Amino acid sequence: MYDVVLLTLGGGCGAPRVPVLACADALTAVGATVQTVTAESDADIDAILDGRRLVVGAATDGQLRAVVRRMVRRYAPAPSKRPADLPANRTVPDLPPIGVLPLDPTADDLAAQLDLPRDPAEVARAVLGDKVRRLDLLRNDGGSVTLDGALIGGEQGMWRGRVEVDDAVLSDGSDPILACAVGNGAGHTRLDRLALLNAPDPADGMIEVAVAVPTIAQRLLRRPRVRIEVRRARGRAVAVTPRETDIGYTDDGVSGTLSHKRSWWIEPGAWAVYVR
Repeated sequence: MYDVVLLTLGGGCGAPRVPVLACADALTAVGATVQTVTAESDADIDAILDGRRLVVGAATDGQLRAVVRRMVRRYAPAPSKRPADLPANRTVPDLPPIGVLPLDPTADDLAAQLDLPRDPAEVARAVLGDKVRRLDLLRNDGGSVTLDGALIGGEQGMWRGRVEVDDAVLSDGSDPILACAVGNGAGHTRLDRLALLNAPDPADGMIEVAVAVPTIAQRLLRRPRVRIEVRRARGRAVAVTPRETDIGYTDDGVSGTLSHKRSWWIEPGAWAVYVR
């Protein structure tokens, strides 16, 4: 039977939450050896990446991303030590699969998008099984990763910047931009009632990008009307270079500011989850 680590990230009361205890009981009931760990730092996450089966109890997509980011740091080779069998379109080998235990039973999160089990007993059965689904991963030049997607702007008014997807230019920096969505999953398919991304697939090896640009529609004998033009492209990499500083954005639900060029690229099938 397997040794399993059930990992949660700190920031709460320190005691394991009810779903974590229920999952641990379900794993123990079928003979697994279970260790529950609450990580308070990156070093705590690194310490349990030792080959045991891993279940991540995540209250948010950002917490799940934090664990995958440390897995990339653990397993990605230095450029000078790149193995010969690593695919040309990858900088990281296949990461070990992880189990995902959602701590919010009703959240509209990545686990819901992927139709992963939410009941602790079902998560335990999946982790002890042999069914795995491999998924694409976005890496970026800031040293982090993205599992679902990022939304740049959208709340603070218009901004300007250059947006390139492979060789396609969605904005050359002269357009006022309402929002830019970078999608691996479907988390940013809409901005309020505005459709942004069409149908991003987290396992098709492509990034889907959308830029929402206000334009003036001239109408004969009537006042001009503002409409939103959505420009879309798909590719293996996207670069966003803001002209203004401190543009607000969210990446897997984690807020930040973008003040210089940021590039994302796709790592097809790099991470994996246990499924039913």
